[in-house]
Amino acid sequence: MRFDVLTLFPETFQGYLDQSLLKRAIDLGLVEVQLHDIRDWARDKHKSVDDRPFGGGPGMVLKVEPVVDCVEAVRRREANPGHLVMLTPQGRRLDQPAVQRLAEHRRILLLCGRYEGFDERIRVILGPEEISIGDFVLSGGEVAAMVVIDAVVRLVPGVLGDEESNADDSFSGERRLLEFAQYTRPRVYRGLEVPEILLSGNHQEIARWREENRIERTRQRRADLLERP
Repeated sequence: MRFDVLTLFPETFQGYLDQSLLKRAIDLGLVEVQLHDIRDWARDKHKSVDDRPFGGGPGMVLKVEPVVDCVEAVRRREANPGHLVMLTPQGRRLDQPAVQRLAEHRRILLLCGRYEGFDERIRVILGPEEISIGDFVLSGGEVAAMVVIDAVVRLVPGVLGDEESNADDSFSGERRLLEFAQYTRPRVYRGLEVPEILLSGNHQEIARWREENRIERTRQRRADLLERP
């Protein structure tokens, strides 16, 4: 799985790429992440990538030329042009089924926005899949790109080691329930005890308890998930 991140601030990702599960996946050769600075495709000596919006208004808008040139050049570097994703609050909200669909691609390009957003012609020319990580506004698409990478990488075969370790995660599977409650040592802490069934060794009963717990937690916290077909 390869990710190409197109951004004005590639340095934002340096610490992120050197941590935890993602670093392990990169070290094992299961995942590759390439960073591309959109400013490298600016057409003037000042490396300008934004300008004032036509029609007036606050802020600046990302210019069409450097962004389109950057995306097209990066796509040409590999035989597989990849699946282009634009991170924008106007996009489809990211959920686990969307993550699963993204994980089917061998190469994903993540286009990070800044300022007041993209010149509309970028969308028209490039035709990206537009994704939002929630109904709120960020300073830029870099954090959203990290969210997408983190969620997708977990589904790459070999990354988690145990291929069944994400099967019971929240929102996973056809039913998309929340994960059941988890416990570890000590058995008692401040008067709170681990459910006795989890200590029984009866795997059939434990599985039944966990399924019932998933349903109840989902009903209490995200009842909307139970209403979906």
